[in-house]
Amino acid sequence: MAASHGAVAADGETRFYMTKEHHPENGTLLGFWIYLMSDCLIFAVLFACYGVLGRNYAAGPSGADLFDLPTVAINTALLLFSSITYGLAMLAMEKNRIKETLVWLAITGLFGAGFIGLELSEFAHLIHEGATPQRSAFLSSFFTLVGTHGLHVTFGIIWLVTLMVQVSQRGLGGDMKRRLMCLSMFWHFLDVIWIGVFSFVYLMGVLK
Repeated sequence: MAASHGAVAADGETRFYMTKEHHPENGTLLGFWIYLMSDCLIFAVLFACYGVLGRNYAAGPSGADLFDLPTVAINTALLLFSSITYGLAMLAMEKNRIKETLVWLAITGLFGAGFIGLELSEFAHLIHEGATPQRSAFLSSFFTLVGTHGLHVTFGIIWLVTLMVQVSQRGLGGDMKRRLMCLSMFWHFLDVIWIGVFSFVYLMGVLK
């Protein structure tokens, strides 16, 4: 960021010159934490809605009738493994190993894509069985909560691919490390949210 500064020359005239100011790293991270807190509020509202509406089946199927727990467990494992591989990418980043960082980021993206693929397959199966969001309040709240998380993961994958292109072109400078750190917080945040979805929606839905 450039800023204008004035100085008084020897002849008494004020002259202006431009200086380059560095972007404050702590300011970026603080702003991103604020964004994550706002996202927490969104998911808190969605969890609350599901808690209120999640047992209103309208004489339709319940979670015990619809959920395939082994498939959801595989999906959960994919997202958890993606969090581990992203952590390995961050370790490689700290050592300025560009190729190793890109490899772990690519593996992370593949795990994330696998997660989205299984989730879309689950949605397609439910809709094929007639369990659409319009069928009951339970299904409306389910599709909204799980779908919102899926959209976040999709956005995270797009962000991940964008950063991979930038790293391959520009290397691992200070700005790039800050961007990777922000995505790391976002990705781990989605992991935590999904653990809540898996426990509160799927496990409780099947057990009750």
